[in-house]
Amino acid sequence: MKYGFFASILLVVAFASGAARGQDTYQEGIAYQAVTPEQPTSTKNKIEVIELFWYGCPHCNKFEPFLERWQKTKADYVEFTRMPAILREEWTIHARTFYAAEALGVMDKFHTPFFTAIHAHKRKLDTEEAIAAFFGEIGVSKDDFTKAFHSFSVDAKTRRALEMSRRYGINGTPSVIVNGKYRTDGTICNCSFTEVLNIVDFLAEKEHKAKP
Repeated sequence: MKYGFFASILLVVAFASGAARGQDTYQEGIAYQAVTPEQPTSTKNKIEVIELFWYGCPHCNKFEPFLERWQKTKADYVEFTRMPAILREEWTIHARTFYAAEALGVMDKFHTPFFTAIHAHKRKLDTEEAIAAFFGEIGVSKDDFTKAFHSFSVDAKTRRALEMSRRYGINGTPSVIVNGKYRTDGTICNCSFTEVLNIVDFLAEKEHKAKP
């Protein structure tokens, strides 16, 4: 979640794209920022695009429909993944929850409904007990959820999410990282979610063309 009144406004209001675009291209420092130092990616053959998000963030919830549409039109050379950001201690439980859902193979039934439960239905899903009950609603037993939630793999992935949130240099969500080199979000570019994804496409194409 972005902090401060003006940052919040920037994420939900569409601005003219002229501030981010110049001479038919997007400019570093205006539309996006470099990740310093550059971070390794998990794919060699494609351009990695990662969304860092938090389930409690209203802006991430509003970004979801844009991401869903973008995934249907993104270039074939783009590999898209999500990573739960951990910028505060209380965000850790939702990161563990995301990776537990992944381990249990229920992401399709979990991801959007979990956002909806928190933001549309105003459910307080910030304790293991409450989250276990939610998993029960999508057909996962409490025992299976608990095993996954406390598993070694979920613990390792959660620790990595914490480390990468720091290494990517983000200070709010949603943020998008392109190929370990660039980050952008609505407050960097002063633009709409649609324009954020246009910037992502621009950077992904730039990286694709630069591949040997």
